Amino acid sequence: MAILKRIENDELYLYMNGVLIYKRWLNTGNSKIFDIMAYDKYTLMSYTDLQYENSNELLSVKAKIKLKDTVEGGRRTGIISGYRPNHVFEYGIGGKINQTFMGDIIFENQSTIELGEEKIVTVRFLLNQSIEKYLNKGQVWWIHEGPNLIGNAEIL
Repeated sequence: MAILKRIENDELYLYMNGVLIYKRWLNTGNSKIFDIMAYDKYTLMSYTDLQYENSNELLSVKAKIKLKDTVEGGRRTGIISGYRPNHVFEYGIGGKINQTFMGDIIFENQSTIELGEEKIVTVRFLLNQSIEKYLNKGQVWWIHEGPNLIGNAEIL
């Protein structure tokens, strides 16, 4: 598999195996994805980032996160910047997850956050759900991979 990046006439093109998968007009910042599956899987930026990067549809908060160790039921490996788990702010009866929120975890100056570590990060939430009521200083929430609780976070 070969990814080719080409800039021509103020336009950026990405090709995978000779097929155009992405185009960006550099002067306006507008972009178009021709193959979502290929672009998501084989490039560093995801479709979601492209869809929201030029709008105010993201809400960022500083948070302190801690990942559970594997023996506590957490992941087997750490996470990288850009990781997109499910964020749960409250549970229903019997511990059932009522609603999850989409957001990514961004951090700098290190390649991963390892199990058991506690770090200060930026969490960017998509504003396609009513999450604002939960975003208060000191609010704690839980980080999930599907039904599995892998960590928690607190808004700073």
